[in-house]
This record gives sequence, structure tokens and C-alpha cells, in this order.
Amino acid sequence: MEIIKGELRRLRSGLGSDDMQQRPFLVRVRFTAESPARVIADARAVLNCVVEQTDTWPAFERWPELLPAWFVQRSAPEHAELSAGWSFDVRAWFRKRRATASRQNAHLDQGPWTLSGWLCDFDPTEEGMGDDRSWWWWDAGSDEPGTGWVEVATTGWPFGSGSLFWLIEASGGRYLEYGA
Repeated sequence: MEIIKGELRRLRSGLGSDDMQQRPFLVRVRFTAESPARVIADARAVLNCVVEQTDTWPAFERWPELLPAWFVQRSAPEHAELSAGWSFDVRAWFRKRRATASRQNAHLDQGPWTLSGWLCDFDPTEEGMGDDRSWWWWDAGSDEPGTGWVEVATTGWPFGSGSLFWLIEASGGRYLEYGA
């Protein structure tokens, strides 16, 4: 829980003196954009909405109301079972989602994620993968015009970066790569 509280504080206020004393394993993801500052602000806004909900995780139907409308609109259409409101085996669907997660991380330019697929990586309930989450927002910035970076604390290398890449892409970042 302390990890989440620290992440929420960094999302809202940036790095603090407590953060400077820690020595987490950090990975920097670089991107290009017309306005890197806008990409960072938008990514922070989305992630802030999600991270502040981890204590009382909402039902999926509530997320379109909680998240910025632009993020929901940029996400891929939901699978027919979810969008039609059909009853189906949620646990089986999430097991299948977990099995494909490594494949999603392997291809950066695979297109948009569904909202439910992206949220699965943060969902702390037994149906989600939030307890297995492997990255947390650390810092972000821009070195030069047209380029920016997001730095995350991770559990090690490699890590499940697909949800991070989709967050940056949905926020307007392009040509993602790992960097120092």
C-alpha cells in the first residue's frame, strides 16, 4: 500500500525528498510528441484516476465516468461479451488476458487496448492483475522539444510494460523506446 501512496503523491506533486532517499530499479521510456508536456499531463491525469481507486475498486461500468473521456474514446472497443452486458466467466476471461499479456508487451505498435484490458493491470481484486503490477510512476519530463520521457520504478527487468506504453500512446506519445 505504501508503494501506491508514494505513486499517487508523485503523480500529483512530483518527486519529493523521501523519493530521493530510495533506490528503486528505474526504467525510462522515451517518446516523441508535438507537446511532450501535454502527453505527460494527460498520462498523469489518467493514472491518477486509476491509482486513487485502488482502495475501493469500482465496477467496470463506472470507469467511463471516472476516467477522462478522451482516454475512454481512444481505447479499443470492448469485447462483445462486455459491451453487450452478457454474463460470462470473468475469471476465465482474465486468465486468458494474463496469458496474452506478455505477447502485448512484446509488440509496441499493436494498436489500442480495450479499457477493460488496460484496467485489468491495475485491478487489485482477485479478478485483476493489480497485485502483480510491475511498474509504478516515478517521474516524467522533456529533454528537448518534441521528446519526452516517463520513468517508472519496476520490480526488475524485463517487466510488464504494455499498459505503460498504451497509456503514453493514448496520451499522444509516439515512437516509444527504452532509454537511459
